[in-house]
Amino acid sequence: MRLTKLGSGLISVLALAAGISMAHAKSDIVVAMQLEPPHLDPTSAAAGAIDSVLYSNVFEGLTRFGPDGTVNPGLAESWSISEDGKTYTFKLHEGVKFHDGSDLTAEDVKFSLDRARGEDSANAQKALFAGIESVEAVDPTTVKVALKEPNGSLLFNLAWGDAVIVAPETIADIKSKPIGTGAFKFSNWVQGDRIDLEKNADYWGTPAKLDNVTFKFISDPTAAFAAVMAEDVNAFVGFPAPENLPQFEADPRFQVLVGSTEGETILSTNNKQPPLDNPKVRKAIAHAIDRQAIIDGAMFGYGTPIGTHFAPHNPDYVDLTGLSMYDPELSKELLAEAGLADGFTTTLKLPPPSYARRGGEIIASQLRAVGIETEISNLEWAQWLEQVFKGKDFGLTIVSHTEPMDIGIYARPDYYFNYDNPAFKELFEKLTVENDPDKRSELLKEAQKMISEDYVNGYLFQLAFPTVANAKIMGLWKNQPTQATDLTAVYWED
Repeated sequence: MRLTKLGSGLISVLALAAGISMAHAKSDIVVAMQLEPPHLDPTSAAAGAIDSVLYSNVFEGLTRFGPDGTVNPGLAESWSISEDGKTYTFKLHEGVKFHDGSDLTAEDVKFSLDRARGEDSANAQKALFAGIESVEAVDPTTVKVALKEPNGSLLFNLAWGDAVIVAPETIADIKSKPIGTGAFKFSNWVQGDRIDLEKNADYWGTPAKLDNVTFKFISDPTAAFAAVMAEDVNAFVGFPAPENLPQFEADPRFQVLVGSTEGETILSTNNKQPPLDNPKVRKAIAHAIDRQAIIDGAMFGYGTPIGTHFAPHNPDYVDLTGLSMYDPELSKELLAEAGLADGFTTTLKLPPPSYARRGGEIIASQLRAVGIETEISNLEWAQWLEQVFKGKDFGLTIVSHTEPMDIGIYARPDYYFNYDNPAFKELFEKLTVENDPDKRSELLKEAQKMISEDYVNGYLFQLAFPTVANAKIMGLWKNQPTQATDLTAVYWED
């Protein structure tokens, strides 16, 4: 922390250490969340916690998501599209600087997109950029993106956290000292505890109203409740103990926002691991699950049942829950038909969020009732990423996929749940090049049905997103169109 910031920064740190309420610090805010990022580069990891801290606050893309899910201009003030839909020309805002004082230019955009789509790219959403043929820096503020085929989702894809713009000279230290163009600058990271941001006085756009932001990491639901009640934190986004929400709603000190998310919570299934490679076994698992019991038991009623990998608030959503209604007797019949009348044993590896840990215990009991035993492992987030997401060393797991409109992951045979269906890949290729809204809608509906009828995963519920905050804090996002805690418009009401 630089000496010029020692005063306000030290007060924040001491107040946290002493457990003192910070409601009086009208230009500072302490925001708690459950998961800590494994590192701070949103362009080289699947962990949504990275975007939760850095999206829009520190890093920006050519486009950005608004709180209502719309795609808005970001670093690009405007763009034009060629008649054949294969060339996008972006005009950048002038005067944009990175936090180290260097100018943002078209060359930085070219570097970022080429890095994301490169052969050795570590980008978790590399497929978003696969359709790009070339990126050209026409002049310092003009970028031309040429596509192999028209892509009606390009502007949407460029709003993801995986598509933020970075400078080549910052890559060496990006995981621990991120340098972006956003309204806040990275200040400090005390691993296992907090990340501090400070206002970017040279921000190119509308300046932030807050001077200092602290993200505090509290994984335990009981500790989360205590921290909010004691006002040691000013807000808790994604509050992990929904059973406590009525108590906060009754307390005039707090406001409770329960929004929707893009988070399809699923019982992810390793489609290549026997006997889970048998569709009848996957169907048996689906019919062994009582979704409402999981929503009630793990989420205290907060959540919307789903029957496919698609958000219910999307206008193209198809309610397919009827394909996997709770029917344990049918589940037993299907297992017998698959030659597993005596059941089988598989692993159930659970990441830290309470929906996974609590939901896992309920699902294990439901599966046991039809003869399926699960060996439960409670993993920390880094372990889950290494074993499950990267290593594919699992039978079952529970996770919320919070990326927006991400049904395209089912077209990737090497994605962690190992679903390889040429028909789905062909369908998604048609969707990618289709620009007609009505035709896109039909293709999206067909895609939902295909994965539901293949019982690729156990589709549980759409994750609700509860936020508990001081009643005087304004500008917090209620919904989660992307996994982000955008604080650029947040302020304290007088």
